[in-house]
Amino acid sequence: MAASARDVGDATAWSAEAARRVWGGAIPLHVHLHDADVTALPPPPPFLTLGPRIGYLPLLVPIIKAHFSSTLPPGVDTVWFEYKGLPLKWYIPIGVLFDLLCAEPERPWNLIVHFRGYPAEILSPCEGEDSVKWSYNNSLKEAAFIITGNSKNVMNMSQADQAAMWESVRKGDMDSYTNISTRLKLGLFEEDWSVATSSAERQQGSDEPESPGSVRPCRVPVRLYVRRVQEDLEYLEDAIAVSDWESVSYINRPFEIRKEEGKSYITLARALETLLPEFFSSKPAADTQPVETADSPPDDSDTTPRTPRDRDPAPASQRGADLTKNATEVKLVRVQGIDLQNNMDVPFLWMANYLKNPECYLHVCVYVGAGI
Repeated sequence: MAASARDVGDATAWSAEAARRVWGGAIPLHVHLHDADVTALPPPPPFLTLGPRIGYLPLLVPIIKAHFSSTLPPGVDTVWFEYKGLPLKWYIPIGVLFDLLCAEPERPWNLIVHFRGYPAEILSPCEGEDSVKWSYNNSLKEAAFIITGNSKNVMNMSQADQAAMWESVRKGDMDSYTNISTRLKLGLFEEDWSVATSSAERQQGSDEPESPGSVRPCRVPVRLYVRRVQEDLEYLEDAIAVSDWESVSYINRPFEIRKEEGKSYITLARALETLLPEFFSSKPAADTQPVETADSPPDDSDTTPRTPRDRDPAPASQRGADLTKNATEVKLVRVQGIDLQNNMDVPFLWMANYLKNPECYLHVCVYVGAGI
């Protein structure tokens, strides 16, 4: 008994440390000013800084602008970042962008910052920190809706709590965040829950009442980023850079579970078989639930604002279909910088509890080999 209690204590401490590492994780950034924005010679040296994994690029603009201010052109700033010619979506966390776009981790990560020429045909407008805060709050409401069936717990937060929570995210203050977020009752997922039955038998997000004696299913907020790479890719460093967002499918597909007796914990492999049967299961994709993308509104009347919609030439669901058409195999699975394709037996609900971002989503990057 004593040994068992000690093991539980060790596991709890280790899990708490994992969460702290997520909050404390950062990507070293080497930020270069675009040549078109240089108005004085010699050009300024690049700026080296740390980008918090759970943070967002627009929140770094004040310190980056201060470094380049002496050479910037006059006029109104319209700041955006690019990597190897690809404009970066500002509302995706820095750590997720890095995991998704750097097949072989590049440290420091070389980015180019622009203060003019905003690519409005590709990126949604960004008004600095206010836009990022708005996007974060929307994602938190979406996650609350997925977990509890509504987002009232988030929408009913006091102005003071909303401001304090955002400040904790902005500063990477996990303790302050935890003190506030516990009031939302979005708590930890239990490890003895098992996968729900087929979505054909029960529509996710349905408002229909549970049948007598049934247990309300739990739903885990998951964001999946599926990137196409070469079909014959053997080494990650040889992956062709992402040239446009058409080669990435950005998907919300909540993972639904029910509590049942005698079931063991759910592995990452089992979860991905449910979330992405197109790549992880032998079942035909037509048998799975429709894709819900980050641009499609949740079935929740009290969640009004949405995650920003970028300018996409084709619907996200169609992009997902195109993505699977020529896919052959999974090349990489990455969460919070951890490559997991060779360790797929990790407990999925543990990941959802301790590797999630502050908006309560678990972000999973998947590389698939396909004709590109």
